[in-house]
Amino acid sequence: MSTNEQLIKIGSLEWFYREENPIGRTDKLPVLLLHGLPSQSYSWSAVMPALAEKGYRAIAPDWIGFGFSAKPDRRDFAYTPDTFINALAEFIQHLEIERFYLVVQGFLGSVGLQYALRHPDQIERLVILNTPVSTTAKLPWKIQQLGLPFVGDMITQDPLLVDRTLEGGSRYVISEKDLDIYRRPYLKSSDAGRSLLFTVRNLQLQQSMAEIESGFRSWTQPTLIAWGMKDPWLPFTQAQQLASSIQKAEIMKMEEVGHYPQDHWSDKVSDAIQGFLRRQAIG
Repeated sequence: MSTNEQLIKIGSLEWFYREENPIGRTDKLPVLLLHGLPSQSYSWSAVMPALAEKGYRAIAPDWIGFGFSAKPDRRDFAYTPDTFINALAEFIQHLEIERFYLVVQGFLGSVGLQYALRHPDQIERLVILNTPVSTTAKLPWKIQQLGLPFVGDMITQDPLLVDRTLEGGSRYVISEKDLDIYRRPYLKSSDAGRSLLFTVRNLQLQQSMAEIESGFRSWTQPTLIAWGMKDPWLPFTQAQQLASSIQKAEIMKMEEVGHYPQDHWSDKVSDAIQGFLRRQAIG
């Protein structure tokens, strides 16, 4: 099996996504994997083949403004959660996916949770990896500074921002091979840095967290919250708080893992996702 890289145009926006298909026919629902800041779909590249081997079609898009997807001007794309949610809805509709498993991670991955709350009938099961889920969540300084006036304009044009942010959040050294891919959009065009700047400035974290906190009190789909315990930005207490409000929730600690679990502990993450998707419904 090899990962297919696709570029499709939906309306005025070009979406880049990676797709891994199982060999032969399968009756299993697809798995949609959403990345956080300032990452891209490449972060799921070790998880996707493992899912495909178990019969799941795995799809990981680059958010608009990130990776190799379009990086529109802010006059054409507002870079707010609602704008991302609407674009994601069009992407899912274009792929003709009616129901799926959803996996989210990180800041901006939280937009995927808002999408789920607004389209619960599409979500079979939900997996949350180190994603802000509480009104107590704060944007970490390493990401916050990317949106500051003047300072953010300069920092987001430096490809090394990727190294500093991903390694700062994961607390592990990332290989040069992987960093080459993560840096590439920032080396190719200044549009990548501007998209990141606008996203951080318009993340509306408190409003989004309020929607997530209140919305998940009535969430009924089975949910796995798998948490990297060495995350310097999002404490485990936030995961516990969310789990306590969901009727069908499981919680899992990943002791040696930081903010980006799929990058450094892909085997553990793959096993956790597969096991959860196979299990009988909780309760």
